[in-house]
Amino acid sequence: MCYGRKYKTGDHAIKRWLFRLWYKYVNYLDRDAEVLFMNYGYSHPDREFRLDPEYEPNRFSIQLYHLLASDVELANKDILEVGSGRGGGLAYLARTFSPRRALGVDLAGPASRFCNQVFRHHGLSFAQGDAHNLSFLEDGSFDAVFNVESSHRYSNLSLFLKEVYRLLRPGGHFLFTDFRYVYKLEELKKQLDSSGLLFLKEETITEYVIRALTADDERKRQLIRKLAPVWIRRLALRFAATIGTGTYNKFTSGRFGYYLFLMQKPLPA
Repeated sequence: MCYGRKYKTGDHAIKRWLFRLWYKYVNYLDRDAEVLFMNYGYSHPDREFRLDPEYEPNRFSIQLYHLLASDVELANKDILEVGSGRGGGLAYLARTFSPRRALGVDLAGPASRFCNQVFRHHGLSFAQGDAHNLSFLEDGSFDAVFNVESSHRYSNLSLFLKEVYRLLRPGGHFLFTDFRYVYKLEELKKQLDSSGLLFLKEETITEYVIRALTADDERKRQLIRKLAPVWIRRLALRFAATIGTGTYNKFTSGRFGYYLFLMQKPLPA
């Protein structure tokens, strides 16, 4: 995940600080690179596919990336993921969809350094950067921009979307998936619409995210017991949305919705 630099005051700021603390601890504790994905995952009975054995433990998280990428042509393209986190998602895209260049950007410097050490695929690299200001990247330098379960922690989504528009080539795609409180969906759609990008696809995938969270629950608990000190385990369980946590319950009660959007930068008139 990639975080903005400024936070609102009050309870939300405290929660965001705690989650960022856990993210920092993951980078410190996971010496053996066991945590390469941090999204909630996706499980649809009609959208299963064969994976190499090395990917199988992270099947559900991978399926979310695969779903997002499957509607566009990425071969020999230049792609960017903003909020690349532990790098597993972008590394999977690089190996599976054969882009020419795949760059991951995350606000956390340790995460970017970790990814450059762990993933050695040709054309794949990672850098530190703020989703709100990616000025070190040139205008119109990417054919596709990915953003997976990261934007809900940005302090100014409109600034991020402005950067997405700037970085995309005409006809390029924005591949975006994340969760929100259901009552904030219309606000999110207005922000996306104001970006200047065109809507090509919109899908609510909450049911299939819940299926993934449920199926992957025990594996996540075992990993947390192995890696996390006792004092931070409750936070880690909530971060992973394990069964019974407030995060998981917000999905199952209908308070949270999980959404997927495919958007495109218009071609010149």
